[in-house]
Amino acid sequence: MFFEQIFEEKLAQYAYVIGCQKSGEAIVIDPMRDIQRYEELAAKNNLKIVAAADTHIHADYISGLREFAEKGVKVYVSDEGDADWKYEWAINSDYNYQLLKDGDEFKIGNIIFKAVYSPGHTPEHLSYLVTDGATTTEPMGICSGDFVFVGDVGRPDLLETAAGQAGVMEGSAKILYKSLDRFNELPDYLQVWPGHGAGSACGKALGAVPDSTVGYEKRFNNSIKAATSEQDFVNFILDGQPEPPMYFARMKRDNKIGPNVLGEMPSPTKLTVAEIVEKSNADNAVLVDSRDRETYVSGHLKGSLFAPMAKEFNTVVGSYVTEDQDIYLVVEEDKVDEAVVDLIRIGLDNVKGYITPQDLEGYSDLVETPVLKIDDVMKLVATGDYHILDVRKKTEYDLGHHPDAINIAHTRLLARIDEVPTDKPLIVHCQTGVRSSYAAGLLNSKGFEVLLVVDDVAPWLAKEHLLAGAE
Repeated sequence: MFFEQIFEEKLAQYAYVIGCQKSGEAIVIDPMRDIQRYEELAAKNNLKIVAAADTHIHADYISGLREFAEKGVKVYVSDEGDADWKYEWAINSDYNYQLLKDGDEFKIGNIIFKAVYSPGHTPEHLSYLVTDGATTTEPMGICSGDFVFVGDVGRPDLLETAAGQAGVMEGSAKILYKSLDRFNELPDYLQVWPGHGAGSACGKALGAVPDSTVGYEKRFNNSIKAATSEQDFVNFILDGQPEPPMYFARMKRDNKIGPNVLGEMPSPTKLTVAEIVEKSNADNAVLVDSRDRETYVSGHLKGSLFAPMAKEFNTVVGSYVTEDQDIYLVVEEDKVDEAVVDLIRIGLDNVKGYITPQDLEGYSDLVETPVLKIDDVMKLVATGDYHILDVRKKTEYDLGHHPDAINIAHTRLLARIDEVPTDKPLIVHCQTGVRSSYAAGLLNSKGFEVLLVVDDVAPWLAKEHLLAGAE
């Protein structure tokens, strides 16, 4: 049996290519939209991808299932859950697909896949027990998707906090508690192959180790250990979950009703500075500057957002740019393709043009973002002439904050922009100045006057006796 886990760092996502070397066939579990990477991996190992399957309707990226279906590959999707959470794009199509319910099996060569209904994170969630039928009748491992991670379980609140279904998170947590009973019945030796690792917003304490075993998770997974009673588990799993990025709701919708078929990658045009200024200032256009923070705040094109080509690029752009906007970039020439891939993975396909950082060298019409050190903040706040905007997570805010601070997590800022006061300049801070830099770029693009705090705020909060436990 061929087995390879593929990790996407920026979204902390795992996909799996599993193949039967005897038949030369392979399947991809939880593929991303840029499916060429899986095809190339399979071909390199003398395999052909004949099937693809999702564990559930994803919230954090566009699934590659429809791309595979367009190429005639058979796709396997869940038929569990209620009527609101079905794969509508497959059911209402002529694609080669198969709906799966709990206990259903299918084969790829000699490899047997058995669907295990594991709801809670989502109503339709399936995991897949994997058995190498050429050697045994017992499963080797389980592709657990967003059901069980290394060190955590899938958060059950996203239908409410991301998809907007009010009042369902506690009920989902109770369903997840019952699903864990089935997990605990699995043999301890079984390997656990999760859908995400550390850094994903689909849980609150995911481990960085890429795989585990059922027995290890039973003993050391804090979320599973908290399931001593239904209410204890509900309280534990819902406490401290971070605000999900706003684009999660769009991913849920698109993966349910059907993402646009990508086919070929967008190919943005190289522009001049004058051209990109004109085009990005048009209605329904946006300019994203991917340079480093120090360079951006010292001088950037007016109205441009800040999203460096780093781990947070997808999350920031996904939180601040809408699907119908034409996107223009300030990006290094050798990073253009990477930026395009990052964007299409979250359904932002309208990447129209770019300039490089070198094109801005010597350009005079740039604007700066004023920056503050923590020692300056209290002096300015004391004048009464400024508002404080704290863009940390609510869980961080609750541990200690300035009494006059407004809290809006940076990933939710676009959706809540009307809550930001306009009568005074804003002092914007997070923990260390990273997230507040993203927020400052968005606020500046919307016409707010912003002073950016780039220091660690913890010593300041402690000094002012604003941190929990501070004396």
